[in-house]
Order: sequence, then C-alpha cells, then structure tokens
Amino acid sequence: MAISIDRLREAAEVIDPAFKDTPQYLSETLSARLGVNIVLKVECINPIRSFKGRGTDYLMHRIGDQPNGFVCASAGNFGQGMAYAARKRSQRLTVFAAVAANPLKVSGMRSLGAEVVLAGADFDAAKLAAKAHASETGAFYVEDGLLPEIAEGAGTIALELARMDESLEAIFVPLGNGSLINGIGTCFRQLSPATRVVGVCAEGAPSMELSWLAGKPVSTESAATIADGIAVRVPILEALVAMRATVDEVMLVSDEEMLDAMKMLFLETGMVAEPAGAAGLAAVAKRRTELEGLRVATPICGGNLTGDQIRRWLM
Repeated sequence: MAISIDRLREAAEVIDPAFKDTPQYLSETLSARLGVNIVLKVECINPIRSFKGRGTDYLMHRIGDQPNGFVCASAGNFGQGMAYAARKRSQRLTVFAAVAANPLKVSGMRSLGAEVVLAGADFDAAKLAAKAHASETGAFYVEDGLLPEIAEGAGTIALELARMDESLEAIFVPLGNGSLINGIGTCFRQLSPATRVVGVCAEGAPSMELSWLAGKPVSTESAATIADGIAVRVPILEALVAMRATVDEVMLVSDEEMLDAMKMLFLETGMVAEPAGAAGLAAVAKRRTELEGLRVATPICGGNLTGDQIRRWLM
C-alpha cells in the first residue's frame, strides 16, 4: 500500500466538506485531570459520526463510478462512510456485516441507501462473504486497510492537526485495519517527524499488536472486545508493511480502560464516543505518568452508540 503525501494533500481539497476541518483544541479539563496536555481531534459530529467519510469519499473520487457497484465489509462506521459516498454519486453499494453488528450502525448504513447483508460471527467472517459476493457479481470490492486512497483521506486529519501553532510530542491513534494510522503517520513523517505515532489496540483483539511485534501477520481465533471498530482478528499484510514506516509503537488497552475514557470524555467535554473512538484517550490515561507535561493528541474517531449502550456505559 503506497500512500502518497501529494494525494493526501489533494484529498484535503476534494473530500466532502462535511468531514473536513473538524474541531481540534487543547482540552483544559482533561489536561488538568490527567496532567497531560491533550489535544482532541473531534471526528464524531459529522453525518455518520465517524472519520470514515474522509477516506471513502476520497476513494470514490479517485476510482470513479463502477458499473456493477461496490461491495465492502464493515463493523458499521466504514460501511456508513461508503454508503454516504455512494449515495452522493448514485452508486450501488452492498455492505456485509456480522450478524451481531451494532444495530444503530446497521440502520445508519441502510438509511443512507446501502443494501446490508448480515453474515458471519464477526467482521472477518463478513469480509469473506463480501469477497465472495464481489466474485459472483463483479462489484468493485473495497477493503479498508488495503487501498491507499482510504488511508490518504483519513490522513487529512494529521494535515489539519499540523496547522496548529504548537507541535505535538505524540499522537495516540485507535488501530483497526490500519488506514487511519497509516494515513496519519505518513503525514506526520513528512510534516512533523519528531511526533511519535502510537497505535492503540484492544486487549481482547490484539492481532495488530501481535503482528507488529512479530513483523508478520498474526491472526487470532477471536476478537473479544466491546470496541467493534478495532476488533480485528485477521490483519492485512499490506497495512502492516506500511506501518513499518509510519508507526513508532503499538500498545493495548482494556475494555475497562476504554469505558473509563468514554466516561471521562463525557463528563469533562460532553462528548459521546464509542469504545474504539475513545481508545486513544484510554492509552493517554494509561501512560499519563510518562506523558506528564507533554503535548499529545488523539482523534475521537467515532460516536455511534445505541441508546442502551449510552445507558449502560455512560450513565
């Protein structure tokens, strides 16, 4: 996956304005609470409540219309991004999701015009069904983490952060299939090479962290975490190869640490984030002692919670 800084800059000019120039600010309350100067990049107040619209819109801009439409697999946020971009261009889209996928995300995909097929016990099983559908129908198969345009669109987050007056010592990035961290890492390597790029995985879905340590893809039998957005069981080789040039470290956080970060974010900022969206903040809180006094950032990259999840996790 060859990510281009020139295409990343182009993405910043052409992706849908609904996803660009999101709020970014030093949270004084969180900073005081943790003793770390925390810059939040708010990616959960757009039409799909996640950053995914950046990459999907740029992807469709680059590859153009497809006569047999598109197909992808998603835990929900990527599928909503694909659906938003496909509807904008009057393109057909089929999304495969796990049978236990977040119902709010499934409803969101369908309301945006996608056909949603529930297949498989988890995201990676749904991915196999999506690939089979593409082979049968000739639809253009889109795999998050594999196509560079998706990472380039996501990397515009870093381009916006780099415009702030003060530089960052580190950025903590939720790590799923790798598009977000590879896009952000590519940009910071060019514009702020001293900024440390740290990927954050869920303890219950450690395949990307294990793969990072092993230097090769390491699959796990299950992905047991509430953070469906980063619940990867089977890593993508190309994303791992790209990470060697874009990432400094990969770490784990527990479901409990993500829940604590979600509550902290809600109480201190009023923001509602899903577990994967708060994983970066959970990592900062976990490392607060060594980060004391430093200026670090994290994207709050998703906020799709059902009413029941809000009651159970935030109230």
